[in-house]
Amino acid sequence: MKSSPAYRVFRVVALTVVVIALLVPLLWMVAASFKTNVDIYDTGKAFAFSPTLTNYANVLEQANYVEFIVNSLWVAFAATVLSIVLGVPAAYSMSRFNMRKSALVVLMARVIPGVSLLVPWYYVFSNLKMVGGFSVLILSHMFVSLPLVVYIMMGYFDSLPIELEEAALVDGLTHIGAFRRITLPLSIPGVATAGILSFIFSWNNFMFALVLSGADTKTLPVAIFDFVGYASIDWGGLMAAASVVTLPIMLIALFVQKYVVSGLTAGATKG
Repeated sequence: MKSSPAYRVFRVVALTVVVIALLVPLLWMVAASFKTNVDIYDTGKAFAFSPTLTNYANVLEQANYVEFIVNSLWVAFAATVLSIVLGVPAAYSMSRFNMRKSALVVLMARVIPGVSLLVPWYYVFSNLKMVGGFSVLILSHMFVSLPLVVYIMMGYFDSLPIELEEAALVDGLTHIGAFRRITLPLSIPGVATAGILSFIFSWNNFMFALVLSGADTKTLPVAIFDFVGYASIDWGGLMAAASVVTLPIMLIALFVQKYVVSGLTAGATKG
């Protein structure tokens, strides 16, 4: 069936429709970022227009977006590092010592909607006088990324032969030594996959940063709202700001996609 002409035509048409549906909003966003607000509202200039860099100048200079970029990088990097440091040993313990109930709790933490956690977190962190600082943003992003790291790494550790560690134990290593010298080096692709996905999720996180950040700790997704006013919307600036947020992470995902796929599929089989 897969070799029939009808199937090939259907596959090409289906892939074309999916690609168009995904790319058209992105292309419109990028094109609008080079237009003035007048050109954006003019349907006759959907394709033929005089490009301008004014929107990007407003974003990078007048709106202090360089500071917001640094904030997003710092929060995403710190949350990813903490998630890896805590999540990898936890995933190893759950995998090797058959802690399936703990794994179920981690999975439930991943499935629970983040908005249900936001109110109690805000109450706790506000009482601790932490709201508005980087620490609360990093912790909140880590709480979201940590279950993802554990979930990915459990599957990866399940795929590694346990006989390698048993041989290391026979040679005199402890469980920690076997993990550090044998298992951890073999799991680097899985760690890279978990780290990349954790960084992407933290970079794109909007809800927690909107509620828990302050004027000096805004991240890029929150800073986009500066272009939305009560009376009007600066569509050109908004599209330029959205491009600054979206395009870097899309380029990162494009270059590392083969490593992400290989890391995920490596944990899909056991033995």
